[in-house]
Parts: sequence; C-alpha cells; structure tokens
Amino acid sequence: MRNQGGPGSTANRTLSESEIVEAALRVVREDGVEKLSMRRLSRELGVSPMAPYYYVADKRELLDLVATAALTGVRKPPADSGPWQHRLRDLIDQIDEKLRKHPGLGDVLIEQMLGKQLDLIAAIMEILFEAGFNDRNVLAGYATIHTYLFGRRRVNPREPQPLSDVALPEAVARATRYMPDLRGKYAYDFGMEVLIAGLEAQLVRQPDPDVR
Repeated sequence: MRNQGGPGSTANRTLSESEIVEAALRVVREDGVEKLSMRRLSRELGVSPMAPYYYVADKRELLDLVATAALTGVRKPPADSGPWQHRLRDLIDQIDEKLRKHPGLGDVLIEQMLGKQLDLIAAIMEILFEAGFNDRNVLAGYATIHTYLFGRRRVNPREPQPLSDVALPEAVARATRYMPDLRGKYAYDFGMEVLIAGLEAQLVRQPDPDVR
C-alpha cells in the first residue's frame, strides 16, 4: 500500500495490510463488529482519524479486506480427492481453522457472506450439488453448515458467564462438567459428525426427481 499523507502527518507512517487486518480484528474481538469504524480503527493503529482512508474507503471495504485476508488459503478440495463427505469436512475444517486463528472473524463473515465471500458459499454448495442434493436442499444444507460454523460461538462465548448459584438439575449438572470441551476439538468433531450424518440421512430421504 502507498501512503499519501503529507509531511509531518501521522498518516505518514506506512501501514501494511496485515496491520490493518489485525487492528480491525482486535476491535472486533474487544468490542464486536458493530463497534468497528474508521475512527475506532485509527485509534487502534495510533494514527490520525483520516489515515485509514488512504487505504480503505469505508467500513464495508474494511470488512471486505479483513474477511478476504483472514480466509486466504481456504481451498475447495478437488472432486477426485474423495467422497463428498470427506471433501465437505475438509473444506469446513479449513474455515474453522481460520476462525480459531482469528477470534471475531465469524462476526465479520456473517456481515460479508453475501458480499465478497460468495466464492466460499459456492464451494460448499458445489460439494452438496455434487453429492446429489436438489436445489432446495442445497440451500437448506448450506444454511445448516453456516449456522454450525458461526452460530455455535454464540452458544459458547469466548468469556462464558459462571453458572447460576441455583442448584442445577442432575442432568444439567452432570453434563455441564464438560463445558470446557465446547471450545475444543472434541465438541467440534462431535458436531461435524452429527452434521454430516444428518446430511447423509437427508440425501437418502430426498425424493427421486423422476418419481411424480
């Protein structure tokens, strides 16, 4: 990126794309995506309020930059690399890895999925089409995957609140001993196995298009 600030301006310090991305993600982590603004970004970077505008035009372009940079490297597995279940799991695992590396990215992507990240949606939908799902079930399948990838962080926030002092029912008490698992690989693998098994079951139940 080329800096265009005048002599003596705080914008005179060259900003890199990675600096802007990391600063934006810090804001999202600390305050949420709704608090991310060009002014808030400038404070995070320690530059003048106008400095970020030399690099990005507005918040939407900033979110595009953050999402694109953070998801660099995610690739749809080739069709000959295995059955659809394995390819779908591979793709979702790649996205989840990026989400783990960039806490707060999920909130950005929810804002951007129907904008600049259509290639990611297309990659998931293409695998579902290749598996044999019809148009309606591809959309329903994608929505289920999207909800799992991004929504489960709402169920298990980064800073969980302590459980109530009220005595818990036995079933709840037994299960909630494993609350720390919700942010780990065990819970992620469990959810993915349930999700893919559910998609397999729905594919079997899907009406034959040739039967009227």
